[in-house]
Amino acid sequence: MRKAVLLQLGAALLAVVISAVFFGAGGALSALCGGLACVLPNGFFAWRLRLACSCGAQATVSAFVAGELVKLILVVGLLMLTMALYRDVHGWALLIGLALALKANLFAFLVKT
Repeated sequence: MRKAVLLQLGAALLAVVISAVFFGAGGALSALCGGLACVLPNGFFAWRLRLACSCGAQATVSAFVAGELVKLILVVGLLMLTMALYRDVHGWALLIGLALALKANLFAFLVKT
């Protein structure tokens, strides 16, 4: 799980670089906010799931379902917080950061464990 979160962080940083090239510093900050809105809840979810694994199979299933719900709420909340606090947010850069961080999980299977 840690490698998947680190891969997401790397994809978010790649989105920051791409957005900085095309949209400038404001776009880079927007892409960083979008990427972190995905990476931070996933990191929290991975940490919480690791703690639940020591309790048994039933606790792991419950932790997974509850963790997914909390993760979705946190992603939406962080995106709303970004929109509320950062008035000059660049929408396309935010979307690039969020999309690259979300799709990084598809490539996590290619990384050897």
